[in-house]
Amino acid sequence: MFWPLLLLAYLLGSLSFAILLSRIAGIADPRGAGSGNPGATNMLRLAGRRLAIGTLVGDACKGAFAVLIAAALHMPLTLQAWIGLAAVIGHLFPVYFRFRGGKGVATAAGALLALYPAAAALAIAIWVLVIALTRTSSLAVLIALPLCLPLIAWQRPAILLPISLLASLIVWRHRGNLRDLLAGRERHF
Repeated sequence: MFWPLLLLAYLLGSLSFAILLSRIAGIADPRGAGSGNPGATNMLRLAGRRLAIGTLVGDACKGAFAVLIAAALHMPLTLQAWIGLAAVIGHLFPVYFRFRGGKGVATAAGALLALYPAAAALAIAIWVLVIALTRTSSLAVLIALPLCLPLIAWQRPAILLPISLLASLIVWRHRGNLRDLLAGRERHF
């Protein structure tokens, strides 16, 4: 069941709620407006709180749902983590939208919440703190997810490799934001 579920997780992850909700609402495709990222932060800037929350919840649920299916099938925690990673990869490179996806933050948060809620809570707490101090979403992400890895290594070493890869992909997807942060050009709320 692992390989079919891995494919299912990728296909589930490929559903971009920012793109779907923008089409339903009749607004511009978020990949061509604002930051160009089909994610909750760009949706907040483009369409307001309601569609941003819908994007955040939808993208988080697809990561959590993929992991929860694997858990319901009694797959080992390591395989559940690989399933979660597949959902994030689907979000990053969605087959339904010509492989032009988002940065995977909400989908990763959902997967991590289903895998190890304590690490997800730590990431969310760090994210909220950094947002409160800097008003910069990308910086909050770049700090929060990597800081969870020591906790995972200590408490859930079985998922460390797939979650490290997940964190690396998200940092890589934020490389433009990192350049803007270093140059002092990054957008703030």
